[in-house]
Amino acid sequence: MDDRTTDAADPTGHEPGAVPGPGHEPGHEPGPGPGRSPRILHLEWGRTEVEGMPPGKDFVLHPGGGHPWDWGLHGTRHVPGIRPGDVRELLARGAEVVVLGLGMQSRLQVAPETVELLREAGVEVHAAATPEAVGIYNALTAGPRPVGGLFHSTC
Repeated sequence: MDDRTTDAADPTGHEPGAVPGPGHEPGHEPGPGPGRSPRILHLEWGRTEVEGMPPGKDFVLHPGGGHPWDWGLHGTRHVPGIRPGDVRELLARGAEVVVLGLGMQSRLQVAPETVELLREAGVEVHAAATPEAVGIYNALTAGPRPVGGLFHSTC
């Protein structure tokens, strides 16, 4: 098991491992504003903390919100990987940029038909190990283009 931890540009300015101040407890972060994608506040093996949501393992994030990622919904497995149904919600919610977190060790693949769907949709795509993907995603949330992402927090 990997014990890597990433404090994803903690907006509170706290040092990694510090106890957050009042109003910044995990799961009690202010929500993203209308149409803005929620930021990822903290990532470690098997646990992700997202702005305005309770902590969880894997997430689907899009302009205006997000939710835990249920791999069973579209039959997602490490191989062949992220399914077209997993990214359709991001496209339907207006994402022009999609970030795919492939796991802490990049074991999650992207199915060829998903690559084709994203290509046909004309969106900008970033796929990387989840710690790197979180950095890319958080930077993009500050920009003008709508961003969505899928984030897997283990292998």
